[in-house]
Amino acid sequence: MLRNSWRRALPVFFLLAAAQPAVAADSADRLDRFRELAASRLGLAQLVDSEAPIDALREIYAVLDDEIVESLASGGPFASLEFLQDRLDSFAEAWGGASLRLTRAGGVLIGAFMLDERSPANSVRVYGSLHGEAALLTAIYREGRPTVHGGGGEAAPLLLTWEGTASGWGTRLLRVEWLRREADRMRVAWSTSEIFPDGLLARAWSVRGGEVRVRYEVRYPGWAPGCEGQTEQEDVYRVSAAGVARVTRRPIEPWHRELHAAVQRLTTALAERDEPTLSALVPDRGLRGRLPAGLRSEPACDAREGAGGDAISVAAVAEGQRPWALTFRRQAAGWRLTGASPVLQ
Repeated sequence: MLRNSWRRALPVFFLLAAAQPAVAADSADRLDRFRELAASRLGLAQLVDSEAPIDALREIYAVLDDEIVESLASGGPFASLEFLQDRLDSFAEAWGGASLRLTRAGGVLIGAFMLDERSPANSVRVYGSLHGEAALLTAIYREGRPTVHGGGGEAAPLLLTWEGTASGWGTRLLRVEWLRREADRMRVAWSTSEIFPDGLLARAWSVRGGEVRVRYEVRYPGWAPGCEGQTEQEDVYRVSAAGVARVTRRPIEPWHRELHAAVQRLTTALAERDEPTLSALVPDRGLRGRLPAGLRSEPACDAREGAGGDAISVAAVAEGQRPWALTFRRQAAGWRLTGASPVLQ
């Protein structure tokens, strides 16, 4: 509804623009140029397959930058967030599937521009005053859908989230970044990529004020994609003028990682003929004697067994790829093997 109201108000803006005919003419030319680029070499195939996607998109980002900077320099209604957003909506329609959102925060204007979710060249761009003139202050390129959180003040610091495509089991790649003003530009002062260099696969997250809460996958021996009941963690980070600190870390379903740590100790002890460890993990001497030395765990979902579901069956293979089922129960001293047998083929 807001967008439609601004479209109805466009004749008023064009009357105001009579004193600045070049602004309106340039805007029309830019939209035509944007349509040209969207229909030609900056198509979806190039976004995904290009060896240098950022370079391939520089021209289209330059069109958006010129549109915003010129409007900010013109001042008055042309510099209003509503007018600029309406203009960007026209550009997004010309592209098809693009998301071009503007936000005011901390005295600057921030654009969160996504041309394709899978492209590594989506962008957050910060516009403001440089030596008294409107200018592009910062440009950041990342993969995923960018979203701006917070107003830039101490109670609500400026945070970015970049959301990747969803996996088949309900997680998606996530990056959270803190943007901080430094002289004439904004810089990334902190990023989850520093903590998770291999990527953060998040199941759920929230950003409220200066608090970031994220629940994410934990990879460990015995983890398998798409299985239920596996160990995850939830971290809470707090952003303040002093920096970013993790205030809590809560394990979710920690038993699964503990179980597979016991499985790994068992298979290692079998391979190394470590009798003390075998005796501790397999109290039944007869069961110990039936275990093959080359037994190793298989990446598969575990199964609960027994009336109360208190036994867990873990997949394994012996020499010659013969499948086995290992049954563990949690006891006072930890997880112990209480049953094992080859699986008929």
